[in-house]
This record gives sequence, structure tokens and C-alpha cells, in this order.
Amino acid sequence: MHETGLSQAIVDAAVRRAAGRRVTGLRVRIGGHPVDPGVVTQGIQLAAAGTVAADAAVDLVLEPMTVACHDCGRRGPVDDHLAMVACPQCGGVDIEVTGTDDVVLESITVDVVEPPALVPAAASHDPGSADA
Repeated sequence: MHETGLSQAIVDAAVRRAAGRRVTGLRVRIGGHPVDPGVVTQGIQLAAAGTVAADAAVDLVLEPMTVACHDCGRRGPVDDHLAMVACPQCGGVDIEVTGTDDVVLESITVDVVEPPALVPAAASHDPGSADA
């Protein structure tokens, strides 16, 4: 299943970027072939189980390819795999598909652990000193 490998690669990249910090959110841009956002989101959540990315919110940005038909002039997004081989409107095969099939982990959100607040050292008071 294509989405399984894709999801695992996204989680692996997020975990590397997080460098041990807990990941609370991921933003992923997926171009190209149509994917089911629910399947990809669920795949990421499953792949993240037991890692610092477990329970992270997933924000998917889908950028479908575009198909232009030289026969009928239709131009529109590729919304299924068949549109990449024949025009959805006229069935013509003289088409041009443009776009990118890149998958980019655009950003991750991590928990920032604040360093403990510095507590001023109590002034040492020596009862035998001249200040007493």
C-alpha cells in the first residue's frame, strides 16, 4: 500500500527533526497522484504510535496534478488515477499532466520544555561574621 510507506517516511522525518522533543503537530504537503487524506492521516497516526510523534495533529495540504486535454480543451485537477491517462470529459488520450509528486514535511510543532527557573541562592548568613 503506497500510503503506508509514505506515512512511515513522514513520521521518520518528523522524529529526526524533533530530536527527542514531543511532536504535537505536523504539516505535510502532498502533490501529485490522488491520495485519500483519511487514509494518509490514519497511516501517520499508526506509524507514530510509540514515538515522540504519537498523538500529533496532522495537517495535510493536497496539491493534485492538473490535466489538460488537447482534444476538447478541458483543464482541471487530477481527481482519480484514470484522469492521468485519459480526459475525464471526452476520453481523449492526447493529454498533458502537470504538477509535482513531491511530498514535503513542511513543519512540525514540538513541545518546548522550558528550562527550570533560576532561583537566586539564599544569601549565606554566618552568625559568626561581622555582619551579625
